Amino acid sequence: MTDTPSHGAKMDFAKDMSYGDYLQLDPILNAQHPRSDAHDEMLFIVQHQTSELWMRLAIHELAAARGSIAGGQLQPAFKMLSRVARIFEQLNSAWDVLRTMTPSEYTAFRPSLGNSSGFQSHQYRLIEFMLGNRNAGLLKLHAHKEEATAALAAELARPSLYQVALQLLADRLGHADVAGPAAQTAWQSQDQIQALWQEVYEDPAEHWEIYELAEKLVDLEDYFRRWRFNHVTTVERIIGFKRGTGGTSGVGYLRKMLEVELFPELWHVRGAL
Repeated sequence: MTDTPSHGAKMDFAKDMSYGDYLQLDPILNAQHPRSDAHDEMLFIVQHQTSELWMRLAIHELAAARGSIAGGQLQPAFKMLSRVARIFEQLNSAWDVLRTMTPSEYTAFRPSLGNSSGFQSHQYRLIEFMLGNRNAGLLKLHAHKEEATAALAAELARPSLYQVALQLLADRLGHADVAGPAAQTAWQSQDQIQALWQEVYEDPAEHWEIYELAEKLVDLEDYFRRWRFNHVTTVERIIGFKRGTGGTSGVGYLRKMLEVELFPELWHVRGAL
């Protein structure tokens, strides 16, 4: 008897939604348009497109986590924050694939990039804004994209994820508002906030949910920092210390970004315990 691949599976999708229809695979799989004949340009395009898709999911999860924290619903927020950390683990793995490209291979198509650069990713910027590393001056970089600019401006008008967490911290410990209004600049470490986190870490059993929230935030930043570090290493391995295609100093700029602390008090408190 001849076996068939169907085994009762539906085979005719002329009038029904298929797997490819649901996932909109046709536009996705036809969105790669290399501008040169270089073999490795396809790798470069796919790696960055998939990274943007993962960032799209990270934004979705961070927005929901912020809403849950603001509403005092920490258990769902923990799941979402863990998911974002694992998203950045996936983004880290993507650098491993890109590092299979040599400097000679990248040079073959680099002129085709023009002035385009990952520095111009509005989704990456939105993630940074959501996490609290804000710089309103960078909005002009996205002025040519009305929708992206509107999303970034709207984010600057909201408290960051960390500010929402800090407000909950203050509420649970019986303190006044410590988070402040939504800011358009990067969050700066504050001694009074570090003192609150120290109170939590010195008695985890008494403040277990806030203690777990703190560790979820640290875990998230840990993976985010690894992503940044791997970005620096990949760029240095492929282009050395050349300027970036978008005009930044390349490795120099990326190394500076390694110094950024998203949730500084949560790192500084460790030395005070």
